[in-house]
Amino acid sequence: MPRILFLTTSHRYDDDRIFHHQAKELIKQGYEVKISSLSSDFEGELDGISVKSQNILSATVNVKKAFFQDVINDFEPHCIIASEPLAVIAAKDYNRRTKCKILYDVTEWYPSDRMLAVYSVFLRPLHYVKFSLIQLYAGFLSNGFIFGEKSKRQPLAEVFPFKPQILLPYFPDESLIFESVNELNPRKITLCYTGTFSRDKGINNFFNAVSVLRVMRPELFISVLLIGSVRPGDEDYFERLKAETTVDELKILPPTSLEKFTESIAEADICFDLRPATNENHRCLPIKIFYYAAAGKPVIYSHLKAIGEHLDISKFGFTADPEHADEVAERICQYLDDLKLYHKHAQNAVSYYKKDLNWNKISGIFVNFVKQFAPK
Repeated sequence: MPRILFLTTSHRYDDDRIFHHQAKELIKQGYEVKISSLSSDFEGELDGISVKSQNILSATVNVKKAFFQDVINDFEPHCIIASEPLAVIAAKDYNRRTKCKILYDVTEWYPSDRMLAVYSVFLRPLHYVKFSLIQLYAGFLSNGFIFGEKSKRQPLAEVFPFKPQILLPYFPDESLIFESVNELNPRKITLCYTGTFSRDKGINNFFNAVSVLRVMRPELFISVLLIGSVRPGDEDYFERLKAETTVDELKILPPTSLEKFTESIAEADICFDLRPATNENHRCLPIKIFYYAAAGKPVIYSHLKAIGEHLDISKFGFTADPEHADEVAERICQYLDDLKLYHKHAQNAVSYYKKDLNWNKISGIFVNFVKQFAPK
């Protein structure tokens, strides 16, 4: 039985893409699968998938490489799917002394703004070049690429055009979906934001839009549903946002498991993602948009190039300038004033997911690609 090993530094062992989709799909196809992560603690077996992970993301590079290499040597995989440059580099020696192939699953913009933020403004260009060279080195070591988004193909697809590659978006599996199409009440609305409560994820833009909506529709009962957590260091900032809000009802729930995520947003009428339209965000597709669609939730999102490259959001929602609260509030009012439009978008969301945004539409592409490197 061919063995497939997933290595990831920054993703949890039970990651949406790695565990719930790729690993589970390979198990169904008869592969033996193991996941190793550096950002969460667990050792054992889940759903037939072996896991060995430790939360050592803050350790030195040598310690992290050694952990991965111990896992590799113990499992002796026929193919390694790595999610970050360090994971690819850790597999280098094993790749050279065996026939094991390395697939680089590129899902993050590298180097990210957060990686560079720890350095002074004057040193950031230098570190940008350093990290970019590391990314290219990882591409050189890899035997093939899996790209999560079209925008993530740069620069690896251009530098290594003859290496095998596929595009594998973040479409969710039906087993993870709880469909909850609502009938919009023009006198009461529930607005939902999920994820990290931080400025760089747009929580301030969301609250600003809600404040403008309160002025536009003073008679409207506004309920806000927040599901997630505050980024460490942003607690005071988030408390100020809460203190200034004028909503009628504010519910804050902790992060939920992926299996329960769409069920947790059942009461939401509209779901939002109003992250700033930065260069990095333009290249990053917000994954939850597919889950919102599958659940039957109309959405209001920032204008991001990555969204337009992968789906037609106008079928089940709107985009807006996240910095313009008036525009976002007006989009909400469009639904309140046109209940047929809301119902159409909610129904479109579900049908769009089932027809075009479903994991079953692309799982075969993934499996066939892996088979090229680890034939059964």
